[in-house]
Amino acid sequence: MAQNQLSDRKIQNAAPREKEYLLADGDGLFLRVRPAGSKDWLFVYSFAGKRRKLGIGSLEAVGLATARELAKQARDSIARGLDPQLDRAQRIAEQEAQRRALEAEAQRLTVADLFERWAELELVTRKDGGAEVRRMMQKDVLPHIGAMPLEDVRKGHIVATIDRIRARGVGRMVQNIFSLTRQMFRFAVDRDYLETDPTAAIRKSRLVGTYAERERVLSEAEITALAGLLPKSGMLPENVAAVWLALATGARIGEILKAEWRHVDFEAATWLIPPENSKNGRAHTVYLSPFALRQWQAVKAEANRAPELADEAEAAGPAPWCFPNRKRTGPVDEKTVTKQTADRQRGAEGKRLAGRSTDVDALILPGGQWRPHDLRRTAATMMTALGVLPEVAERCLNHTEENRVKRTYQRHDYRPEMTEAWRLLGARLEELTRPKDAAHGGSEAPDEAAPADPAAEPEHGTA
Repeated sequence: MAQNQLSDRKIQNAAPREKEYLLADGDGLFLRVRPAGSKDWLFVYSFAGKRRKLGIGSLEAVGLATARELAKQARDSIARGLDPQLDRAQRIAEQEAQRRALEAEAQRLTVADLFERWAELELVTRKDGGAEVRRMMQKDVLPHIGAMPLEDVRKGHIVATIDRIRARGVGRMVQNIFSLTRQMFRFAVDRDYLETDPTAAIRKSRLVGTYAERERVLSEAEITALAGLLPKSGMLPENVAAVWLALATGARIGEILKAEWRHVDFEAATWLIPPENSKNGRAHTVYLSPFALRQWQAVKAEANRAPELADEAEAAGPAPWCFPNRKRTGPVDEKTVTKQTADRQRGAEGKRLAGRSTDVDALILPGGQWRPHDLRRTAATMMTALGVLPEVAERCLNHTEENRVKRTYQRHDYRPEMTEAWRLLGARLEELTRPKDAAHGGSEAPDEAAPADPAAEPEHGTA
């Protein structure tokens, strides 16, 4: 039989007839033309003494060249002693099984996929939308196990990930990362993405140890020393003022650095910490002592002396933030002051960090390393030492009342008591930070006792 009798033109011109008919291409390949006009391919062959037909596909799906290749594969099957129909069915089944396997593989959730679902459903409800958790997980967890399918994650993978963090010597971070990882995998079990939690068999105390709560409180002598060290530390004046604000108000350093000018009332001597900036999501009004007010005035004076802004920033007007970032697109990073004070306590043997202060002993105090958050603890301690009731000091720190009954029934807001507590604290700080010459017969006017604002003048003390 002659081969390749058909051409694309012959196929296109093959018109339907009253009955279906076949057009031969050769070696068992035929084009079937049906009365309705549809066309499809047939391979006609003999196997085991019987005449058989194998459908290859419609003309729309299978072109002439492909039909010839499929017919050749069928002839090869016959040459191997295989029935093309059974051989093709087996190949189709194998291809389908492979397709399903690939599809199932594609549908397997990875740890990174799980994190995104967890973030979408759980972390989004957090005050920052889960931004800090995302940063931590993307830095320390996902690079190591993010690409792994969930069902492949074992206890050893979690342990190895945590060990990498612990090797950096960041004990508190180890606890936080492990807790977040456990929360994520428990979410997976709750959502039926996993049958068992790979962190369940890990004993937290064995893996990450116990975290000793910090008890660092600056002594009054250290506060006096700090008043002498800060102006010579190389820190920006507004950041020095932030240190004193943390001590004079008991506020968190992040709350201070995220403050906006609309929340600072210089005439009423108050500072509002809005719910979005407070840790517990509750608004908190701080009544400013003369000492604390002077720190805000120092920050304002620095803002007024700021260099000219870039054209686009200038067009937008003055920055609304008390501590704007360099691009003036938002507040400065809340870790700024923490990093700057830590850099200046590394000591002569401390590790030098590129782009950071080289004055590594400028803020070292006798009692050891201190952090901005220790100033908050120091403020509360000083208040109670000055006779402030612990309950009032706790409210000054904007702590949530743990006793549910008290929280429900005792509705006194303690504003007068809190105002007096902040006044007493500010007055004591005035005494501790007053220059020695002022302490021995010099003027005791408040403006002369402000260590955080050595260059400020009275005219800068307005909003």
